[in-house]
Amino acid sequence: MTFMRQYELVERVKSYDPNADEEALNRAYIFAMKMHSGQKRESGEAYFTHPIAVASILTEYRLDAATIITALLHDTVEDTPASYADIKELFGEDVANLVEGVTKLSKVQIHSEASKQAENFQKLVLAISTDIRVLLLKLADRLHNMRTLYCCKKPEKRQRIAKETMEIYVPLAERIGMQSLKDEMEDLAFQTLHPEAYESITARLSFLVKKGGKETTEVIEALKQDLADNHIVADVTGRQKRPYSIWRKMQNKNITMEQVFDIMAFRVVVDNIAECYQVLGIMHTKYPMIPGRYKDYISTPKQNGYQSIHTGVIGPLGRRIELQIRTKEMHQIAELGVAAHWEYKQGVHREGTQYRWLRDLLELLNHSSDPNEFLEHTKIAMYQDQVFCFSPKGDLITLPKGATPIDFAYAVHSGVGDTCVGVKINGKISPLRTILHNGDQVDILTAKNQTPSAEWERIAVTAKAKAAIRRFLRAQRRQQLIEAGRTLLNTAAKEYNMTFTDKDLTTVQAQYKQKSIEDLLAATGEGLLSATDLFHQIHPEIKMSLYQKTMSLFRKSPDKAPTMATTSANMPITGLFPGLSYSFAKCCHPVPGDKITGIITTGKGVTIHTQDCPVLERFAEEPERWLDIDWNRQLLQDKTLPVRIKVVLTDKPASMPALMTILSQQNASVSSLSTLRRSGGWIDIILDINVRDSDHLDTILQALRSADEIATVSRTKAG
Repeated sequence: MTFMRQYELVERVKSYDPNADEEALNRAYIFAMKMHSGQKRESGEAYFTHPIAVASILTEYRLDAATIITALLHDTVEDTPASYADIKELFGEDVANLVEGVTKLSKVQIHSEASKQAENFQKLVLAISTDIRVLLLKLADRLHNMRTLYCCKKPEKRQRIAKETMEIYVPLAERIGMQSLKDEMEDLAFQTLHPEAYESITARLSFLVKKGGKETTEVIEALKQDLADNHIVADVTGRQKRPYSIWRKMQNKNITMEQVFDIMAFRVVVDNIAECYQVLGIMHTKYPMIPGRYKDYISTPKQNGYQSIHTGVIGPLGRRIELQIRTKEMHQIAELGVAAHWEYKQGVHREGTQYRWLRDLLELLNHSSDPNEFLEHTKIAMYQDQVFCFSPKGDLITLPKGATPIDFAYAVHSGVGDTCVGVKINGKISPLRTILHNGDQVDILTAKNQTPSAEWERIAVTAKAKAAIRRFLRAQRRQQLIEAGRTLLNTAAKEYNMTFTDKDLTTVQAQYKQKSIEDLLAATGEGLLSATDLFHQIHPEIKMSLYQKTMSLFRKSPDKAPTMATTSANMPITGLFPGLSYSFAKCCHPVPGDKITGIITTGKGVTIHTQDCPVLERFAEEPERWLDIDWNRQLLQDKTLPVRIKVVLTDKPASMPALMTILSQQNASVSSLSTLRRSGGWIDIILDINVRDSDHLDTILQALRSADEIATVSRTKAG
């Protein structure tokens, strides 16, 4: 593979930027070649060919000299002895920071397991938000890697890289308007992911182009003549649609290649916007318009700044063709994307539409507590067709297709979204779940006391709206838990005719490993902490008094102290006093996950029952025997307890083996089994099985209920 020589690269940059630092470009070329000396790529080529190729790609987008120098150096800090300090000393702080940004980005493994992918995507967004040129460098780097993907020997690695490119880098390229780069990456990924479809489409395209080569020229000449007759000077070109674009149309419309008529697109480039609409009028006057193919991206640009008029007509020679009509400036932006903005080349970062999506991502990142939620919202934000709506004042709001007034409200401002009570669409009161359409005028009605509903999250489609609603609901639920925690603590305190203060809570906050007293109260309100236990920790003197009273209930004589029950010594329970013996009631067989209560039994210790056990009714008039206890959830792993179930199954030879097979599959060992044959072809079976917790038991019961041989199954609790 040939690569760009040193003088060729410098000349290319100087051709569009005469003031570029030629000496720095030469030094960077030589420095990178020296640093990468002896290194090889997987293809066997000298590694240095890669940074040159990346630099060459970026010159096509007319990037500034600092970015081209960074392209040459982008792997030196990571793969060679060169350091950030070396780069800063030799090439300045701007280049050094760019190299560092790309180096950090290269360590972000987007393809890692799901839990890490979300966190790493957050890092990617943060890296590109500091300087958009970091993303341009990364995209050029990825494009060259895709061009040489065939050199990768492992098919699964090629598939992974292609999938990652399609899911992450293609949408990012589209978001900043790098259309040609996006198209090429798409086709290269498509070729790897669906090789047979790619070969079929390219072969068909080659045949059609060869067959209709003269027709394309004739169509261009006919269009030029049509415009000349109306005194319009325009540049008219024709281009073949990309393989992936055709395949996507085939998939979306469920049609064959033979049914894709408009494989050629023709572009008309004129001097000003007025001529764009004049050309549109000429085309629609002379040629029949194809319904549903007209889109005006001049009056309502895409989020990446793209502007053009798209239309479809039955054009010259009776062929269906697609027309794109734009000005020269629009064409430059369409080809170069964010790199076309001269303000950026001067180092000025402006808030244009091409950056707004990145600002929205950063807002999501700042308010998202869950990395997976952020990744989900980000993918929503990057994959979306558009609907253009207007506020009553005429402000344009761009939303994805399927958006509702909820999305519109949050697009205006989060405060508008949070207080939304209704909507007028085109002057008429409408439901909040109404789907918005192009051109709708949307007037959001608000009220101070209104708050978002959980239902809104199902109605909204934009990442911004969903994130804001979730954020509000989380805060609302947290406040409810805090209030519930206070109520529970107040109840516990009233039992002793006492009160508690926030200052009391700070004394035990660290003991419970909570960052704030609000966290402590929320955990109590959610049931993760016992309010009684918490109050006893605040007032240990009460706990000691209770302990002394409780001990007296166990002693048959003053010198007899309780001993630990050996049957359940390894099953941790919270809320018991040190040295207190305990056992599990055989009437209800409590297991982790059940709500439990302890009953003090004279001379025996504490017997642990489920809270719905009928036996507890016997102790209703003896509240001094009741203990507020719970499972210690941190010590429940790999431990099992027996639980009793009753199964009614058919009296057939295969029934019992089927029962035992299901129990084995669900990892439920049987400790005892008794049967009682009864008339009518059914058998009652009582089993004691060992389970980890109530969730494990529910799974076992569900599996048993789905078996044809089993009529009923239930957990038993004796009275």
